[in-house]
Amino acid sequence: MRMTPAPAVVVHRQDYSAPAFAIDEVKLEIFLRPQGTEVHTQLMLRRLDRAARDLLLDGDALELLSLSVDGEVLPAERYSLEPGQLRIREVPESFVLESRVRIHPQANTALSGLYYADEVFLTQCEAEGFRRITWYLDRPDVLARFVVTLNAPKQSCPILLSNGNCVASGEEENGWHWARWEDPFPKPCYLFAAVGGHFHVAKDRFVTLSGREIGLELYVAERDRDACEQALQSLQKAMAWDEKVYGREYDLDRYLIVATDSFNMGAMENKGLNIFNSKYVLASPETATDIDYQGIESVIAHEYFHNWTGNRVTLRDWFQLSLKEGLTVFRDQEFSADMNSRGVQRIAEVRRLRAAQFAEDASALAHPVRPDSYKEINNFYTATVYEKGAEVIRMMHTLLGVDEFRAGTDLYFQRHDGQAVRIEELLDALATGSGRDLSGFLRWYSQAGTPRLKAEGHFDAQSGRYLLRLQQQTPATPGQEQKLPVPIPVRLAFFYEDGSVAALPAGEEETILLLENTANDWVFGPFARPVVPSVLRGFSAPVLLERTDAQAADTFLAQHDNDSFNRWDSLQRLAHKALLAHIEKPTQGLDTGSLSAAYAAALAQARQDPAFTAELLSLPTEDSIGQQMECIDVDGIHTAREALRCALANEFSEDWQRLYEELAAPYRRDGEAMGARRLRNLALHYALAGGRAEAAQTWAERQYRDADNMTDRLAALQLLAFDPHYDAQPLLADFYKRWQQHPLIIDRWFSLQLGRVAPETMQRAKDLLQHPAFSWRVPNRVRAVLGAFAVNLSIFHARDGSGYRFYAQQLRHLDDLNPQTAARLATVFSRWSRYDAQRQQQMRAAMEDLRSKDKLSRDLGEILERSLG
Repeated sequence: MRMTPAPAVVVHRQDYSAPAFAIDEVKLEIFLRPQGTEVHTQLMLRRLDRAARDLLLDGDALELLSLSVDGEVLPAERYSLEPGQLRIREVPESFVLESRVRIHPQANTALSGLYYADEVFLTQCEAEGFRRITWYLDRPDVLARFVVTLNAPKQSCPILLSNGNCVASGEEENGWHWARWEDPFPKPCYLFAAVGGHFHVAKDRFVTLSGREIGLELYVAERDRDACEQALQSLQKAMAWDEKVYGREYDLDRYLIVATDSFNMGAMENKGLNIFNSKYVLASPETATDIDYQGIESVIAHEYFHNWTGNRVTLRDWFQLSLKEGLTVFRDQEFSADMNSRGVQRIAEVRRLRAAQFAEDASALAHPVRPDSYKEINNFYTATVYEKGAEVIRMMHTLLGVDEFRAGTDLYFQRHDGQAVRIEELLDALATGSGRDLSGFLRWYSQAGTPRLKAEGHFDAQSGRYLLRLQQQTPATPGQEQKLPVPIPVRLAFFYEDGSVAALPAGEEETILLLENTANDWVFGPFARPVVPSVLRGFSAPVLLERTDAQAADTFLAQHDNDSFNRWDSLQRLAHKALLAHIEKPTQGLDTGSLSAAYAAALAQARQDPAFTAELLSLPTEDSIGQQMECIDVDGIHTAREALRCALANEFSEDWQRLYEELAAPYRRDGEAMGARRLRNLALHYALAGGRAEAAQTWAERQYRDADNMTDRLAALQLLAFDPHYDAQPLLADFYKRWQQHPLIIDRWFSLQLGRVAPETMQRAKDLLQHPAFSWRVPNRVRAVLGAFAVNLSIFHARDGSGYRFYAQQLRHLDDLNPQTAARLATVFSRWSRYDAQRQQQMRAAMEDLRSKDKLSRDLGEILERSLG
């Protein structure tokens, strides 16, 4: 007996009601077969709401085989299958519900629930995947203890894993075997995990501060057995850091990680059994870039930190998603800052925030960190919930300081361990632990949009004082016309014109202002001579900063600011100004005076901190330039950016060659060597654009062939593949031949071929979708093609609309297989109103055609509906 899918309905936060029943214990017995897995479930239930007579359970794509209450088979009149639900009538106060269902993992291309991919059984239950495994109260505020018995043929599934501890195992005469796992900690069903298949296991250990030895186990495909070291080392560092900084010790005897290519997300923090996209696990110098190594360290830490911020303390409802994600992103960012260069780390974070979240806030998909409603919760795993949520936590951390913030989190864990709570509970614990009122920060959770912060000031020569006025204003967003002021912490310092720091009256070099109203005035000094303020140091709030003295201040701070972020940001603003002026009046040429001076200053100090110098000397992306424009001029942006690259390439041609030659060194994997490689490859990037391009092509060819690491090999190949004046096909063919047995590397090969701004790129995208190595069932491979196509703005936004039509056609096909991935890829359409009338019309037409698709998924349908307005 099959049930019908649940209809698309709008879920409102204000309609929350507590569950009518509790589930104290769950016993699952799963018989793993690719084409017909059976799940036997026992639920120990008790009534919480006396008025509730019927039990309603969630289910999706389940074939019901049997149903009983307290051992008695239910007659047909006692239950009914309703859209997305199973209703059981007139249940007792407490009882045991038993069910048997059949599911089909091999046919589960959505990769939600239990699925079978690459000859391995895997699960993904966040947010609502558990209902695709068995009938259940699939909501995060129902916490239960799980006992799970996995059964499978031993030959095809020699390893059987689930949450918690393996308490028993055995073999059957028919060639099957079984393993029983018990999780001692109550958890919501979204944290359930089960895995079965062939794996190589890499093992290590970690000894906690209390002296407990934790077994660390990493399960990967046999071909990846030599690529596990970075993940295990990152896990050990994260465990030690969380003990030191937050006092959080791991609570089980084993910590398991499974890597797979077939995963919709980056990773999942299932209690004690994390499932990872293999790109965030596997690394060796031959196969992974420096960015891959850093990404693994960050994501491994993120999922580990969830053990307390998400698992031990979890969510009352999905509207509180940023309670775990925003807080945990902040924690992994701080971990990465402590492990690496704090300044470079902060620049990378803000780059991502502006590229994804600021763009989201400026689109039809703008929503608060805690949304008020949704149709499909999968669509709210967004940059706003994650990255902006982390920035809200960071602002409170900035105000409270390290010690008071720690006191607040200690209280949070003490109060709410084993509970499902709201964002208010976190803010109350931080406020109580610190003694400060943080209630104003709830506005950051309830209002969408990026506040605009205006800084206006002047130095009064007579009194020696600096007068500063700060004002804030947040523009209207869909559904929110009126905005209230939000608390904005502003880190501030002053510099004299010789570049020295101007101490404040109390002797400190920096202070923190809190703008809580629409506008406030401050007076500083007296100072001995004129000063220049450095405002919003470290990007202390997620706002758009406008300075009335922007040109003079940016010119000065781009060379003298001792705050890494503000120095980089000032240089970026100078570049943006030069580019926007050239786009507006292309016949007048580029004015690079202030920018050139900042570049010269950075180059003079390049060897002191190569990683930071590489950030300083990197041009703004085409997307970030577009964010500065009312109407995005795709063609003008690309032309202007290439012109600026060429101008800087020629002006500093000797510096680029010198850096390229001096920074050559045998491979080492440490921060200094990574920074040197990055700066050297940036020098090659500029050299290929200048008057020595032919010689630089020879350097790049040699680097590709002789590189002793993937960072340098891939950098050279990408630069040549993107160069419209170079035939990179022989090198691309060589790369594929070398690495075709490594899926993650071949993902890069697919993407590399779609970055060139040339007419043939469209046809190349179509050809790649027909390549034997392409698979619609592997999200990494799909993103490698469609994601790379969409970020090549000149091709995606082709004036004839061909890019939109091609992309929408592929989303139509993908939606039938993997709605989550299709919906995420569709968000690229959400800023359609920012382009010229012709492109607006073509994008709307592509979206409208896609929306007319038969059997459109809820995931994709909601994105299109919100984008079109």
